[in-house]
Parts: sequence; structure tokens; C-alpha cells
Amino acid sequence: MASHRAAAAHRRRSTGPAPSLTGPASDIHPVLRRDGAPPAALDLLAQARSGLDEAAVLETPNERYATAHLAALRTAAAVLAARGRPETEPHRRRRIRTAWEVLSEIAPELTEWSALFASGATRRARAEAGIPGAATGRDADDLIRDAAMFLRLVERLLVLQPLLPQPRPREPDAG
Repeated sequence: MASHRAAAAHRRRSTGPAPSLTGPASDIHPVLRRDGAPPAALDLLAQARSGLDEAAVLETPNERYATAHLAALRTAAAVLAARGRPETEPHRRRRIRTAWEVLSEIAPELTEWSALFASGATRRARAEAGIPGAATGRDADDLIRDAAMFLRLVERLLVLQPLLPQPRPREPDAG
């Protein structure tokens, strides 16, 4: 009986110590996991992908441009759905901000993308209004390509998120 206990103790020691419940998490590495994003964000990514597919086959440059820009906006909305935080300031009247402005706050690594798509918002509005020549074929093609790259980047960012251990609450000092 004692030999069984000794063998079990040896097996436990040979695999290394169990992680401490109260110690540092320095020995824990992030693990990539699929479906790290909430369902609403995944749905927005699917809508964006569908919008890009639609934009690629539309005939007029205005329609293609507006549809591709909307796909980029849905992609940004997916990031906001996954990372958005409620306002912590008291309710006071604030100016309305665009999704592109909020995106650069929530995901600073996407600031250049925010600026790119924000700069195309006026053109999209003109294209949606049917103003002739609001977007050229080249404008539409470039935007479709940029929106597709943005979508792939955000999919990688949201769907393959590293899962890190949550910080432990600190115990109050006893002294």
C-alpha cells in the first residue's frame, strides 16, 4: 500500500508542480481559441463577408463602393460588439461620434483603418444618393480590396483571440 502511495506521489512530482491558485501566472501562456468573439460580432463579420461578395458583382461603381463601405462598417461594428465598454462618465450631453472614431479608441491598432474608411464616408453618402460619378470603378475596386483586407484582419483579431488568465483580486493588507 505504501509503495502505491509513493509511486503516485512520484508521478505527481514528475509532471511538475500544479499551478498555484494564489501565485503568479507567469507559467501560464495564452492559448488561441476559435470563437473568442461574441455571437453578435460573429454575425456582423458574416454580414460583412456577404456584403463584400455582393459588392464584387454589382454593376455600377456607386453601388459597389457604397456596399463595400457598408461591409467595412459592419466589420468595425463587430469589433465594437466584441470590445465595446459602457461609458463610465456620468450622463452628460456628448456629441455623437462615428463608429470610426470609437473604433480607434477601442482598438488603437486599427486607427489607420478607421482613418481610411472615415475618409470615404462622404463619398459613400454621395454614392448612396445616386450622385453620378460619386465613385469611379477604380474607387470601388480599391475599396472592395481594402474592406476585404480589413475584414480578414478583424476576423483574425477577434476569432483567434489569446485567452489570458483573469487578474486575481488583491487581498487587503492586514497591517
